[in-house]
Amino acid sequence: MTQSLYDAVGGQPTFARMAAGFYEQVRTDDILGPMYPANDWEGAENRLAWFLAQYWGGPQTFNEQRGAPMLRRRHMPFPVDRAAAERWLELMGRSLDQIDEETIPPVYRHAIWDHMQRVAAMLINTADEGTPPPIAH
Repeated sequence: MTQSLYDAVGGQPTFARMAAGFYEQVRTDDILGPMYPANDWEGAENRLAWFLAQYWGGPQTFNEQRGAPMLRRRHMPFPVDRAAAERWLELMGRSLDQIDEETIPPVYRHAIWDHMQRVAAMLINTADEGTPPPIAH
């Protein structure tokens, strides 16, 4: 039986640390902070940890608590432009870097980072300031 990435990196505690490190930064971030309701930091942190754990082979807690992830749809109410996506990656990268290589070896770190880059790009739903709207055909 093949071990999941979730199990290989220590399971839920590792993803909880990643989410906690991310949200610790978001609270005071000028771009991402205002997107979060001040009374739901713990909820947001839990949802991120659940999502990451589930995606990488852990328990289905996100689906049980929230339904299917539908990331793009869930983030549509928030203006996610390139700057917000890049900031999300910056803060997630710092959080990932806080976890030692013994816990998340380079091969798994690379897989997690690659996924984060794809998610950040996929969530962009707002044109950058000064960018003309797309031309309709």
